[in-house]
Amino acid sequence: MRAMQAENDILSLLEAQSAQLAKEMKRAVILQPGALGDCMLTLPLVRLAKEALDLGGVDLVGHADYVGILPERSCVDGIRSIDSADLHRLFVEPGRFDLADRDPLIHLFADYSWIITFLGEPGSDFEQNLIFTANCSRSAEVVTLPLKSPEGHRQHIAEYYTEQFARQSGLPLEKAIVDKKSIQIRVAEADRDRGVDLLEQAGIDLSRRLVVIQPGSGGQKKCWHLENFLHVARTLRGPDIEVLFLLGPVEVEKLRPSEKVHIHGVTRCIAHLSLPEVVGLLSCADAFIGNDSGVTHLAGGMGLRTIALFGPTDPAIYQPLGPRVIVLQGEQDGFAEKVSPALQQSVLDSLAF
Repeated sequence: MRAMQAENDILSLLEAQSAQLAKEMKRAVILQPGALGDCMLTLPLVRLAKEALDLGGVDLVGHADYVGILPERSCVDGIRSIDSADLHRLFVEPGRFDLADRDPLIHLFADYSWIITFLGEPGSDFEQNLIFTANCSRSAEVVTLPLKSPEGHRQHIAEYYTEQFARQSGLPLEKAIVDKKSIQIRVAEADRDRGVDLLEQAGIDLSRRLVVIQPGSGGQKKCWHLENFLHVARTLRGPDIEVLFLLGPVEVEKLRPSEKVHIHGVTRCIAHLSLPEVVGLLSCADAFIGNDSGVTHLAGGMGLRTIALFGPTDPAIYQPLGPRVIVLQGEQDGFAEKVSPALQQSVLDSLAF
């Protein structure tokens, strides 16, 4: 009797190990050519694919500067650089597309049973060549999703991604629901240690509350007038609150020397940080203020109290995900040119500690 029980236990263990191995071998990859904000808004799709399809992992092929922070901090399991993947070869007409034995493109997709792409269009040359390439190594499902929603469509883009994927993959639509208040990025102790070091180097008093302001964005029309941010900084600074301006590569390049001097005259400023350093810095902050930008999406996804300022873009579609995001909408016309006292006050009211 005991021998039979032992055999059953061994069989159960082997079956469990076999099932786990089969799950680990069933993986998906997402081709995401967008910037940091686009990658952040893709995370609910990653989670849906992993859970609904019972996958062993989901990898992201994207720009290394943006996707490098995601493994171990998010639901993304691995990354590959889109800049070294030769995906441009897939855009030729199928009759001119050629693959050699052991072609790097075959190797790129060999591990995946699901391929989700934001490159190409349904039925396009790219999609046909991608399907052919994927099936050179194994049978794979290919789903092509649009990076932007149709004109006039006001559904949040993360919900649009998950719904479109559910429709194309045959999943029930109720599985495509996006929790907009969930934390997307988990920070580690090493991130906080890195942030503390950066703040100490910048002369920030760590005993005070810290508000980080990032005045830039990828599009100039999406940037609230700099004087608005400076007014908020002047008003916030006090015995209990430190304000730190965070300048990314775009701001460093586009701001005039006189504007940089103006910022330094109001409060401390830090620039030229890598994205892991930005994560570390934000992990030590109490609040963040920024335009519709990738770093604003990152701050919101980390669970930081985030004031997201929108001008010409529609927050119903593009607002950051996260449990403590407050969206404030300014005038669409002149958002980057006008001083906005009313919106300044709304920012300050939203930051009442």
